[in-house]
Amino acid sequence: MELRDYLRILHKNWIIILICTLAGVAAGAGASLLVSPRYSSTAELYVSVRSSDGAVAQELNQGTTFARQAVQSYTSVVDKEIVTSRVIEELGLDLSPSQLASKITAVNQTGTVVIEISVEDGDPAMAATLANSVASNFIEVIVDELEKPDGASPSLVKIEPVQSATPAATPISPRVPLNIAIGAVIGLLVGIAVAVLRQVVDTKVRSTHDIAQITDRPIIGTITFDPDAGKRPLIVHEEPKSPKAESYRALRTNLRFMDIENTRHSFVVTSSLPSEGKSTTSANIAIALAEQGAKVVLVDGDLRKPKVATTMGVDGSVGLTDLLSGRAEPKDVLQRWGRGRLYVLPAGRIPPNPSELLGSHTMQQVHDQLLAEHDYVIIDAPPLLLVTDGAVLSELAHGTLLVVASGQTPRSALAGAVAQLEGIGSEVSGIVVTKVPTKGPDSYAYGSYGAYGAYYGTDEAGNPTTEYRKIGTGQMPIITAKSRRNN
Repeated sequence: MELRDYLRILHKNWIIILICTLAGVAAGAGASLLVSPRYSSTAELYVSVRSSDGAVAQELNQGTTFARQAVQSYTSVVDKEIVTSRVIEELGLDLSPSQLASKITAVNQTGTVVIEISVEDGDPAMAATLANSVASNFIEVIVDELEKPDGASPSLVKIEPVQSATPAATPISPRVPLNIAIGAVIGLLVGIAVAVLRQVVDTKVRSTHDIAQITDRPIIGTITFDPDAGKRPLIVHEEPKSPKAESYRALRTNLRFMDIENTRHSFVVTSSLPSEGKSTTSANIAIALAEQGAKVVLVDGDLRKPKVATTMGVDGSVGLTDLLSGRAEPKDVLQRWGRGRLYVLPAGRIPPNPSELLGSHTMQQVHDQLLAEHDYVIIDAPPLLLVTDGAVLSELAHGTLLVVASGQTPRSALAGAVAQLEGIGSEVSGIVVTKVPTKGPDSYAYGSYGAYGAYYGTDEAGNPTTEYRKIGTGQMPIITAKSRRNN
């Protein structure tokens, strides 16, 4: 995946990411409100060794070294019962020695003889009182008991308070800003994880990258999503200046220059599954080709659920099945549509054996006859994964256009359709992506295609001219006017 694919994932799921982030912030703030404030007060003690009068430098150095070594052991005594029991008795606390010990922390910075005694409590004043009491009782335990020599001699260890504990102004917990920041970060990471997980489990085709992973055939057209497509399927005819009509004309341009060596072309338009827009695509391609003066016949090759007659608004009682059964000639069933040279061949009556009829030698003869009399033969075929009819028809035509609905077609279905066509040696001329969203992150997933429609005409001197009309994002490969002159 490219960087823009990851950005598209984040863009597409930004609401989920935002919700998770806000939930993390709320959780951090809620946790801070539920936790009772805790205050900490610290008392500092200085440990030294008494020296005799007139002690030389060596004795002082030895005393300092001893103090640094001894202080490591002293810190472990601070929260022991020998100290805590005295504090409880002195202050009249309703606590056990172990409960008081859980509030006490004693540390010694490496290389120093200073002991820091900290006490946490919900009351800042009590925390300071406890810290000072622990410090004073600790001094008594060490100097008067643990380090007291035999006899009446004073202890060589000297511990003096250098900083008394005072009530703290602010609590050490909860740390509201930190908790909120941590919650926001965790929420953001969860949101991104959900976004990536949605992408991983999403099996639909949503970008050119998804298609490129399945087939190397080019995307020759992208058709934007139109919620009213069912009400106005013939968009090229009904709204010729709309962006969607421009998309079909861009597709037409690619078809015209797909094989410039041949003057006549036949294409099967199919899809992997139903409702991907193949019939609408077939009809609009035929209309767009006829707009430029080509003689086109649109054939309904779906003998199971024919739609061409309904879409084009023609009589569907007679058609292809009548030709295949020998009951009629092409001139008897072809219906001219519009003012151009577009003809429609409906499916006719639904037969009991569609696959046999479409794969017959008679169908080959009908196809060749239609191709000999028209510049383009566009055949609307059934979905490939439901019946074999589409694959059978693809063997007759020069090429197959595979329609893929963005955000609807499963990647596995597209892979199955491509494999089926390649398995019988049919050529997939190109991919036509339909229902491409016009807004949101997925609208940029096909930005390299279908952005400009190219329209070829002639000026007053008869020279080819080219007009570009923007209909989306990105830029589509355009056939040059020179190519048209060569054709």
